[in-house]
Amino acid sequence: MDYDSFLELVKERRTIRRFKPDPVPDEYVEKIIEAARWAPSGYNSQPWEFVVLKDKKLIDTIMQGMDDYWKISRTAETCRESWMRQTMHPWLDPEMDFRHAPVYIIIFGDIRTQDGLPMMVRYDNQRKQTIALSSLANAYLYMSLAATTLGLANEWVSSIATASAHCQVKDILGIPNYLEVYDMMALGYPACKPRPKLMRDKAKMVHYDYCGEEDFRTDEEVRDFVIRTRAWVSANHRRGADKSMVG
Repeated sequence: MDYDSFLELVKERRTIRRFKPDPVPDEYVEKIIEAARWAPSGYNSQPWEFVVLKDKKLIDTIMQGMDDYWKISRTAETCRESWMRQTMHPWLDPEMDFRHAPVYIIIFGDIRTQDGLPMMVRYDNQRKQTIALSSLANAYLYMSLAATTLGLANEWVSSIATASAHCQVKDILGIPNYLEVYDMMALGYPACKPRPKLMRDKAKMVHYDYCGEEDFRTDEEVRDFVIRTRAWVSANHRRGADKSMVG
C-alpha cells in the first residue's frame, strides 16, 4: 500500500452510529481480530483478549448495565462551566444508536502481563498504566481500520469501561479478575454516511525544534475550538440521519 492509499483509509475511518440490521459474517470478525493481534504493544506484552458478542439477549443485558452511567452523565453535564454548557436535547433518530449494532467486540487487558515489564516500569504505576492503555488502544485502532477496509461501520463504546458497567459485564460474562475491560466496539454495516469532520489546521499544530509559548494556541483559541468541536460532536450524537446520507 502506498501512502496516498493509506491516508485515504485513515480519512475514511470514521465513527458511525447508525447500523443496518444485516448480520456481519464471522469471517469478517476473524479478520478484524487478526489485524488487532499484530498491533504494537509495550515490550511485546500483547495484553489483549477479545470477547465477541452476537447473542441479542446477552447484549441487551450488558446494555442495561450502562444505563446508570448515562443518567449520571446527563446530570454531570449540567455542572459544566457555563461557556461550555449545552442544552440537552432528545434523540432525533432513535435508530442512530450503537445499541442496534449486530456485533460487539469487547477488548480486555490482562494485568498479569505487566510482570514482564522492566522493573523501572513495573514499579512506576503511571508508566505501567500508560503502556498498558497505549497497547490496547493500538489494538483497537487496528480493529477499526480493518473494519473500514471491509466496508463496516464501528463505534467506540467507552462507557463499557465505567466502574458500574465494568464490574457488571465481567460478572455477566464470567470474566476473571485479572482481566480488565478496556473498551468495546459496536460493529455493523453503515446505514448512513458520516458528515464532514471538523479538523484543526495542520499548520497550527506542527512545530519544529525550539518552540516558545508564542508558537502554540492561546487560551482563547483553545476555548473557541473546544466550543466548536463540542457542538459538532453533540450534533452528530443526537441528530437524525439526513435522507441524502442514508445508505
